[in-house]
Amino acid sequence: MNDLYDRVDKALDEIRPYIHSHAGDVNIVDVADDGVVKLQMVGTCHGCPMSMLTLRLGIERILMEKVDGVTSVMSIPPDDLDFEGFEADDDAAS
Repeated sequence: MNDLYDRVDKALDEIRPYIHSHAGDVNIVDVADDGVVKLQMVGTCHGCPMSMLTLRLGIERILMEKVDGVTSVMSIPPDDLDFEGFEADDDAAS
């Protein structure tokens, strides 16, 4: 993992207690070298009409203030994740 990813994750740890209090969570999907952070809102946050407000006014604002190098934050719905190319480990089920 890169330094920017680690700093984003640490900053999210400060936000997560609030999100957890609403039975939700936020996962990092990707942190690109150009500072674009892709997040996934999960739990009750997924599909909640307020999740975009939380993302823009809360998470994005805090990440851009606290983490040098973050240029923008994007929400990636769970349904939009591309799992093609990932193969299940047949031995894991044994």
